[in-house]
Amino acid sequence: MADIIKLLPDHVANQIAAGEVVQRPASVVKELLENAIDAGAKVIKLIIKDGGKTLVQVVDDGVGMSETDARLSFERHATSKISSAQDLFNLQTKGFRGEALASIAAIAHVDMHTRTASNEVGTHIKIEGSKIVSQEVVASPKGTSISVKNLFFNIPARRNFLKSDQVELRHITDEFHRVALVHPDIEFHFYNNGSDIFNLPSAKHRQRIAHIFGSKMDGRLVPVQEETEVVKISGFVCKPEFAKKSRGEQFFFANGRFIKSPYLHHAVVAAFEGLIKSDLYPGYFLYLQVDPSSIDINIHPTKTEVKFDDENTLYAILRSTIKHSLGQFNVAPVLDFEHDPNLDTPYSYKEKGATLPKVTVDASFNPFQQTTERRNTGGGTYQKTSVKGWEGLYEGLEKSTDIEGFSSVVIESESDEQGTLYPEDGTGHLASTFQLRRKYVVSTVKSGMLVIHQNRAHERILFEKFLGEITVKEGLSQQLLFPMELTFNKQELVVLNEIKESLTNIGFAFESLEQETVKVTGVPLVVPESGIGTVLDRLIADYTEGFSDGSVSQAEVLAKVLSKNLAVRTGEVLDQESQLALLDNLFACKEPSLSPFQKLTYTIISEGDIDKKFS
Repeated sequence: MADIIKLLPDHVANQIAAGEVVQRPASVVKELLENAIDAGAKVIKLIIKDGGKTLVQVVDDGVGMSETDARLSFERHATSKISSAQDLFNLQTKGFRGEALASIAAIAHVDMHTRTASNEVGTHIKIEGSKIVSQEVVASPKGTSISVKNLFFNIPARRNFLKSDQVELRHITDEFHRVALVHPDIEFHFYNNGSDIFNLPSAKHRQRIAHIFGSKMDGRLVPVQEETEVVKISGFVCKPEFAKKSRGEQFFFANGRFIKSPYLHHAVVAAFEGLIKSDLYPGYFLYLQVDPSSIDINIHPTKTEVKFDDENTLYAILRSTIKHSLGQFNVAPVLDFEHDPNLDTPYSYKEKGATLPKVTVDASFNPFQQTTERRNTGGGTYQKTSVKGWEGLYEGLEKSTDIEGFSSVVIESESDEQGTLYPEDGTGHLASTFQLRRKYVVSTVKSGMLVIHQNRAHERILFEKFLGEITVKEGLSQQLLFPMELTFNKQELVVLNEIKESLTNIGFAFESLEQETVKVTGVPLVVPESGIGTVLDRLIADYTEGFSDGSVSQAEVLAKVLSKNLAVRTGEVLDQESQLALLDNLFACKEPSLSPFQKLTYTIISEGDIDKKFS
């Protein structure tokens, strides 16, 4: 039998490796930023065009590379970070595999300029799909500049699976945050399509967080600090009242590297138990320092999944540290079961002796005395009033059993069994309805009993309403007498600018979306003025977290998000008029049977099904 096992060519092996290392433009940003940090850069510039599909460029002022190193850096498993297997147990750098540049060069056009401080001239290398097009000597500043153009140009299937420019930009921004937060001593600049997105000067950790997430974040942070033999913990957690429905502000860093750890995340959530609702996520920026030999980061090429030697101990230490910080800064109440507040002595009574309390009784007080007089006692002034003729208050009650005005009052019963099903009127319309458990609206139809889920039904009504207004651009707006000022960070402003046109079509009106403070001058009729901030916060969170996958149009995504956040909630009481309006509007929809999230809105229990219960 002939030999059939062969070594793969380098360019094929590089493309296979690129499938794991480079998943989208954000992966390229991560690898290039980490290389710049390993090179000792103090100023790093990130330049993006078209969501990273056209250009990803990173410029740094690090040590640079010689001509030989520049050429060798694009070979597989060529690295300056480690030299032996033992170095894997004492990693102090971001990268160590030697796969990033080789993988990137295999699926893109790469242009690199680099120069060391000891050389007067630098090196310029052009590579297209692992093939070196040119290498020449040029004049360049100290450091390295790498431009990655036309990502996945030779893998059309991968390029077609990329999302919209806005979605890819958000993923790039997330990677930028993860690198910038852990290196506050480095100056970062972020440019997108020629505009300045972030300009982060060298600062401390708290200042860096405020620069990225807005100045309002500074007042929300609670310091966390603890040092043990196992781990050193530092950083900040957000106050419980600022917990959000999205996972946008949760960051773990282990030995200067961003990591994802659901187990440690659960420890943070457990520390906030009783302080936030179960569907909210606390914000945190936590930095862990452990022995490099006790952590394994060589699990996945992205190096965000790690394994600790003793995760149970880390869990307990992290949870108790956060609970201690919340109590230390009076964010959470501290319980002392041995303390009796009744024994506390006010400062004003510290030197005062004990006195026997006295009770003053007015022996001449008579409540049935006809005359009105005032008496002054030690306890204050009181007035005595005659009560003669009280029997007349009840005269005539036996003649009428109904108090005027109360005969027409309908009181809602809390019991399900006491509700009455009203029949249809002669025209076939629903004559009446009633609310069951403050969750369902019940009425009758010809075939039996109609049960409507009030929340899902209202979602369907609002979804079709908003979708039509966004498309036709005829949404009604209620102008605010006094504009409302709301504060957003830069990432939230990017989302708002992305959906600004659609929001304007349904009735929102903004004065400015350029600064952190945004003025809202008008809102749709269905949005209460007191809930503008909450609605916009939820809108941004849901749009970013769950719905912006690029598979549907922006109008449909926005209509889904708004209907979800503005629909009638389970537990809200609806009057008779609202119940009837809900029925009429639901069956006027194009798709009344399903909510925007493909859940059943109503069901019909037939008369036959009811008869079977009594058979």
